[in-house]
Amino acid sequence: MDDAAEPVRVDRWLWAARLVKTRPLAAEAVKGGRVQVNGQRTAPGKRIKVGDRVEITVGELWRCVLVRGTSARRGPASVAELLYEETPESLEAREEYIAQRKLATAPHSDHGGRPTKRDRRRLDAAAGRPRKR
Repeated sequence: MDDAAEPVRVDRWLWAARLVKTRPLAAEAVKGGRVQVNGQRTAPGKRIKVGDRVEITVGELWRCVLVRGTSARRGPASVAELLYEETPESLEAREEYIAQRKLATAPHSDHGGRPTKRDRRRLDAAAGRPRKR
């Protein structure tokens, strides 16, 4: 952390806190309205300070964090964790999202996964595709 009390641009803070992968993605998220500071849409140059509430949606994942420190530079993940505290409702929503993703990608018992060569030939014949030689 540079100086925990010094205000920092919201796009730089999101990047330093590792809530987004790159700074241009952070600026794009802010411009696109997927970031709110204290319940209001903001601009990438908006300065945030300790105590602010930041809500961000990345893909389908919504996160709400409280700013505990500021940094304009990206450091190790262990330092980034100290910059914010995730709210309990955000943690619950994230765990639910992860559980849904696991269920959606879990292998189904009604099929064995990838079709065999024989199954592929049958599928092609049923679809009327010519047999490759």
